[in-house]
Amino acid sequence: MTDDRGTTTSAWHATAPGVLRLPSGRLVRGRGLRRPLPKGDAPGLGVYLLGKRPPEVPWEARWLPWPDFRLPADRELARKVLREVWERSAGERVEVACGGGRGRTGTALACVAVLDGVPAAEAVSFVRTHYDRHAVETPWQRRYVRRFAP
Repeated sequence: MTDDRGTTTSAWHATAPGVLRLPSGRLVRGRGLRRPLPKGDAPGLGVYLLGKRPPEVPWEARWLPWPDFRLPADRELARKVLREVWERSAGERVEVACGGGRGRTGTALACVAVLDGVPAAEAVSFVRTHYDRHAVETPWQRRYVRRFAP
């Protein structure tokens, strides 16, 4: 199914690699850009958390400037983009990715989990349990999630 922008509006398969199921049932894929693109469905929206502009992709994409092991360069933009991830994941395939798929991606997914109703104090544990046990790599990334409010 496609919407008026021509975007595919079906969700990920819940068992596909890197897919995080949020408490609401929404599915968001996290991945590392240094690894090959997983086989299967392409995202309708990709959000790329990198210190430099990401390569072009054949789907709609957002670049959120975010240096490795750090925090987003523009926190207000981050809030806006992560809200869009949450909203659009209700009906289409959305992926969030950084270089390795753990630190920045895990931090972003934890913030999306907060938007979905996970208490901020539990969001890092939620993402580590349901996405990657090494997600959210630094103390300041953990603090950013704890202070992230819907």
